[in-house]
Amino acid sequence: MVLEHALLPVVPGREADFEAALAEALPILRSMPGCRRATVSRCVEEPSRYLLLVEWQRIEDHDPGFRGSMAYQRWRELLHPFYDPFPVVQHFEDVGS
Repeated sequence: MVLEHALLPVVPGREADFEAALAEALPILRSMPGCRRATVSRCVEEPSRYLLLVEWQRIEDHDPGFRGSMAYQRWRELLHPFYDPFPVVQHFEDVGS
């Protein structure tokens, strides 16, 4: 299992619109092959910052899988206009639970 981590910096004042777009975008992500779980949380201290966590079976399910798909194009259309700056996406493997 690979855990994708992305801090999503949303333009201040656009949080409600982002969350509305996210309601459409998350089911797209969750339907992708290899996606086991996907959550988005809002930061308490910085309300325009969100945390995306996605559990993938393999890193290839994310890239090139999801990122190379038509579904990703829709994801981009829905969410990318809200980011400033663009999020940094990283992947993590479990080393002990």
